[in-house]
Amino acid sequence: MTELKPDQFEMRRLESLSNTIFGVAMTLLAYDLPKAAVFTGAPGWSDLAHVYSGKLAGFALSFIIAGVFWISHHRRLARQPVGSRGAVILNLFFLLSIVLLLPVTNGLYTNYGMSSAVAVLYGLHLTAIAGLNAWLWWTILGGWRQEMIASLFPLLVFIPGTIVAAFAPHIAPFVWFIAFGGLVIQRFTIARPKPDA
Repeated sequence: MTELKPDQFEMRRLESLSNTIFGVAMTLLAYDLPKAAVFTGAPGWSDLAHVYSGKLAGFALSFIIAGVFWISHHRRLARQPVGSRGAVILNLFFLLSIVLLLPVTNGLYTNYGMSSAVAVLYGLHLTAIAGLNAWLWWTILGGWRQEMIASLFPLLVFIPGTIVAAFAPHIAPFVWFIAFGGLVIQRFTIARPKPDA
């Protein structure tokens, strides 16, 4: 390996930190799920549905979002073995947005998701994460490339989803789920190596 310049950082160290942050944040999602103590007796199916239905949906949405962004973050760091101080700081802000979304904003959303204020806050948080992700891809790719489409797609979905959340918070999660189409877009936009002749 070549000698690092004073303002360069090995991104594999950042990758280790990000794996830990994503893992802890995704685990903390389950912390807000109701525990057995909420029931005074043995629960029936209707009791379970009443207590867990909204909370499991919020948990699943946040867990999948975190997983999608972890995949993107992992792919991005694999393409950049060495980064500048600015790239590391931007990545740390991205990780901060993950830590805030998962335990904090998700806790509010799973408990008060029908509140338009909470749904808009959640949507703004999703938009911030998607924006930071797209910005990081922009810096690594050095400008516009076809691969940017997959990183911009969630941003273009979360913005209208947040607007929907202001007026119909019960519909917003269905809009936000469309953002996972970025994985499909990524699958078809990445240049595939041509077979040897």
